[in-house]
Formats: sequence, C-alpha cells, structure tokens
Amino acid sequence: MPLTREGPRETGYSIDRREAIRRVSALLGGIAFVGGSSLVSACENAQRRATTTSGVGSFTTQDIGFLDEVAETILPETKTPGAKAAQVGPFMALMVTDTYDEGEQATFRGGMRRLDAACREMHHTAFMDATPPQRLALLEQLDREQKVYMDARHGDDTPAHYFRMMKELALLGYFTSEIGYTKAMRYAETPGRFDPCVPYTPGDPAWAPHA
Repeated sequence: MPLTREGPRETGYSIDRREAIRRVSALLGGIAFVGGSSLVSACENAQRRATTTSGVGSFTTQDIGFLDEVAETILPETKTPGAKAAQVGPFMALMVTDTYDEGEQATFRGGMRRLDAACREMHHTAFMDATPPQRLALLEQLDREQKVYMDARHGDDTPAHYFRMMKELALLGYFTSEIGYTKAMRYAETPGRFDPCVPYTPGDPAWAPHA
C-alpha cells in the first residue's frame, strides 16, 4: 500500500487553508506560524505530494518515521485515528522542505537530534525505542520548555523553539487531513439544509469549516 498522505480531494470537500491555519494557530495560543504566509499555498501541495516511499527532500524514510512517532505522541489514536494514520510525518517533512528558510530548516533538523538526546537523558533510551508513556513525558516537558521560550522570544530575530515547529506542523497536518477533517471533527457536505439551532451536548467535537 503506497504511503501517500491522505488529503482533501478536488471533489467531495475542500478545506479553506487560511481558516485551517487560523484555527490551529488559536490552539497554539495565537502566535504566528513558523513559515508565515507561505504555509497557505504550500499546504495544499503537501497534501498531494507527501510520501514516505523514498524520503522527502533531505528527510530520509527513517527521519519521516521519527516525525510520525512524534506526531502520534501529540495526536495518538483514541476513538479516532491518530497522526500516523493521517500520515502526518511525511507532511511535516514536506512542509519544512517547501516553506522553511535555511535557518528554520536547520533549527528543525537540529531539533530532531536534540529531542532524541533529551529522551536518552531522561529515559536512557532513544526516542524510537521509548515506550508511549516515556515519549509522552518527554514531549510534555518539551512543550513546557517551548512555551516559556516562545513567551520570552523577542521578534523574528530569535529562532523559534524546535518543538514549537514540530507541534505546529503536527496539528496543521492532522487537522487538514481527511482523517482529521472527517473523523476528529464533524463533517457535513454543503450546501445542505439550513438549521439555525441544533442540539449541543458538552464534549461534542467541533464542526469542520468549509471553504
């Protein structure tokens, strides 16, 4: 089975990229995404081109497998498929290749090594060999670190935290995938019937937006 990432089709449904980026940015605290406005145009291309069969840019298949596991730890399979099922790893690699400048790419690639080193320091094992609870404990610590770092960051002259980059792309990749759009969120084809008031049960997932 080819590992081409699931993404929006030209027919069936269409995702508004700007709206997707805005919503994921809100989940991250409203800070502008690394990569800026180029993410909007590149995101659609990434949906179509991401693949793990022969690597992506300078990312090897092993690198992509690593990113898949990082993304799956952030967005694990529960009652809905997780990040690996949505093939977020290759999406992340392609977005870094297509939208990040050289400095940002260096930060991201160096961050992969730093994440693995942090896992070895915390758990005395490589990230790929760590258990799911060990991976989660590590990423929770890194998430706290990146929050402090990003809050203290002044302007664009200071590089973004590498885990911030990973978290951004994992969320963006998942919630613009077919799985994220139709499984994690409620999706109804439009145009359809207008319902000005519908029942809501606390805990129901949000409705997926439309282009």
